[in-house]
Amino acid sequence: MATTGGAFIAGGIAACGAVTVTHGFETVKTRLQLQGELSSKAVAPRMYTGIFQGVTVIVKNEGLRGLLAGLGTAYCYQIMLNGCRLGFYEPIRTNLTSLFYKDSSVQNFGINIFSGASSGVMGAAIGSPFFLVKTRLQSYSPFLPVGTQHKYKGAIDGFGKIYGNEGIKGLWRGAGAAMVRTGFGSSVQLPTYFFAKRRLQKHLGMEEGVALHLASSTASGFVVCCVMHPPDTVMSRMYNQTGDKYKSALDCFLKTVRAEGVFAIYKGVTAHLARILPHTILTLTLAEQTTKLVRQIEEQVFLD
Repeated sequence: MATTGGAFIAGGIAACGAVTVTHGFETVKTRLQLQGELSSKAVAPRMYTGIFQGVTVIVKNEGLRGLLAGLGTAYCYQIMLNGCRLGFYEPIRTNLTSLFYKDSSVQNFGINIFSGASSGVMGAAIGSPFFLVKTRLQSYSPFLPVGTQHKYKGAIDGFGKIYGNEGIKGLWRGAGAAMVRTGFGSSVQLPTYFFAKRRLQKHLGMEEGVALHLASSTASGFVVCCVMHPPDTVMSRMYNQTGDKYKSALDCFLKTVRAEGVFAIYKGVTAHLARILPHTILTLTLAEQTTKLVRQIEEQVFLD
């Protein structure tokens, strides 16, 4: 097992590799979530109708630059989020398990869920400003705008304008919604991954390796998407708002359901699945490999 710092580094590297592949789907998902905001279906225009249509339209009008808008801030966020999620999960789980059991290796589902949620919430809180700017960069389009439009020259300009207009508090706008969203996702991501991994090893006889990691992370990705998408929609709208359109995550949820119907909280779910599934697979599979590498480096350093 790598140290907490080593696991943080391994998790951050793995997540950056994953987000490089999946960021375009995240852009489409964000625009689908913001499309028709607080408007009934009858009057809301549908400029983005699905994953591949969204990718095609964005690339055609804005090029790859539009599709990959906010990628730099996505890297920073992933380092914070998954570094904490993968770096702190095991220490939290082990310490909590030691309080209730003599053997810290015992797997308790409740403790695992709490450990996953706690580590994810920490990462979301620390990385929230990066996700804020990322969301605004992804939502901006001079051709097919959806939601509130924020014209930033880039990430640094975005941070500067937010700080200049709203102060340090503005950089953490929507952080509460992000913590709820990530708490939901993180509470099931690693526990589901390790649960699926143990069951595949026990019942199908799968051995440690890439195939087992892929199968386990696929199961985890499906569960994460189902649990996380409603608060993810709320978070996207909270981050993208100007002023106080939504007073809180609950207020955003209620206003969205009242104006657009209950299924509005699942807008963009297909695009989310197209992003989260490969993202989870790549992150967890790469994390297994990067953790091994970091562990080997640590052993050499400490032995020397």
